[in-house]
Amino acid sequence: MKIDKKQNQYRINEQIRVREVRIVGESGSTVMPTKQALDMAREQGVDLVEISPNANPPVCRLIDYSKFLYQQKKRQKEMKAKQVKVEVKEIRFGPQTDEHDYQFKLKHAKEFLEEGNKVRAYVFFRGRSILFKEQGEVLLLRFANDLEEVGKVESMPSLEGKKMFLYLAPKKAGTQKKSQQARDREAAEAEIKEAKQVKQNVEIDVEAPANGGLLANAKISADALKKLTEETDA
Repeated sequence: MKIDKKQNQYRINEQIRVREVRIVGESGSTVMPTKQALDMAREQGVDLVEISPNANPPVCRLIDYSKFLYQQKKRQKEMKAKQVKVEVKEIRFGPQTDEHDYQFKLKHAKEFLEEGNKVRAYVFFRGRSILFKEQGEVLLLRFANDLEEVGKVESMPSLEGKKMFLYLAPKKAGTQKKSQQARDREAAEAEIKEAKQVKQNVEIDVEAPANGGLLANAKISADALKKLTEETDA
């Protein structure tokens, strides 16, 4: 028979043998003798459940024990679902990585960071290539700069043996800095939207003589000229 460990995780009812307890509920908390709390639990048809035994006095709730265990299990599942598993992805460079390979790895690093993972980039110095450690540091600093919109530096380049490491963490959603290209695009879209609105207002003005539009003004002017001509002829 499977033993439910959670079933014995909390003391309930007569298992609570302290002199007084603090009862918490929606209306607040109250300290009272344990016997009085047990009587209240019986009257309400629920259990006296000790939820914080190390408090002084211990904290208890008046609730059906089965319902309490269900709530605890549900809360733990919700908390577990909200937890995001962060992985550390590695990107390896050589001290003389060519541009094509650099761009390829930069693309993957950006995807990793956008997915919420951390990135550990490092330059591996083989043999005498350790003489080019400054070149490796420049490479990693460029790498960090190219990823500044999606990642933040947790640790600057540091040499450990034959490897120089750089650690990047993802930026929080909504905190990414917009690129100049994105800002220019948004400004252009705003100008187009404004131009369309102005054009629409002009069209409404022309097509609505009742509101004093251009056609209304033209009609009034024509009528006045006709009347003036008739008076002159007369």
